[in-house]
Amino acid sequence: MQPRLDHDCWFLSGPTAAGKTALAIAMAKHLNAQIVSVDSMAVYRGLDIGTAKPSPQERLAVPHHLIDVADPTQSYSVARWLDDATHAVETIRSHGQSILFVGGTPLYLRMLRDGLSPLPETSLQRRTEFLEELSRIGMQALHERLRTLDPIAAFKIHPHDTRRVIRALEVISTSGLPLSQQQTQHPNPILESHLFVLDIPRAILHKKIDERTRTMFENGIVDEVFRVTTAYGPLGLTASQATGYREALEVLAGRMDREEAVLIVQRRTRQLAKRQLTWLRGFPGARWITA
Repeated sequence: MQPRLDHDCWFLSGPTAAGKTALAIAMAKHLNAQIVSVDSMAVYRGLDIGTAKPSPQERLAVPHHLIDVADPTQSYSVARWLDDATHAVETIRSHGQSILFVGGTPLYLRMLRDGLSPLPETSLQRRTEFLEELSRIGMQALHERLRTLDPIAAFKIHPHDTRRVIRALEVISTSGLPLSQQQTQHPNPILESHLFVLDIPRAILHKKIDERTRTMFENGIVDEVFRVTTAYGPLGLTASQATGYREALEVLAGRMDREEAVLIVQRRTRQLAKRQLTWLRGFPGARWITA
């Protein structure tokens, strides 16, 4: 059962590279709170450089939850995140502390606001079948099939977004209903107010994104991918499609040079930040603060 999140829950969001971590530590200390990560990539063990996780010192200063909870070969669903977040809230409340959700993954924030749509669980066998079909007929053909079965979902999902296209087809195949129809079936909202959003001028944000990207490659994101894939095996679909790791895999395979990868990651991260800001501007009750 999803808990009602109210007076003891606070939320800090903003675009990637805006500087949420430092502010979150200060807020958590002021609120006597523990932090629950709202980041779809921070859940993966070993993927540290490209996700800009809080440092060990920061995680020692304030307890963090939902970081390093899944192997990078796994598919970590929104349903699992919401379930794990629920348990984290219960644990933190048992210590008499407040909860500070921190991160910029819009889908996770939407789930906290709206609750989880009752989407069906799908089997590994069904997903494997779609992946095999992908290798045979290609991504364009799969997206065209989705367009036929669920035009609304196909319009919202980019034709090259392999993970989301396959997930939509899985849901349709399992339930017989369009994904877009099922996503409108929200339970009662579980997110109250207390949402703060970091606001940062676009030129400054783009400069920070460009600097962070170069630092990622200087600090060894390609070597990190090599170590993780050696230890765990090939990255799962979610991790391998993440901006930064997708390009590091291409560099590691010799299909892209490092400078080209840096430029592509910078562009894709700016696009990600724009999408995050667009979504956050439509969030009711958000209070914007200058970074």
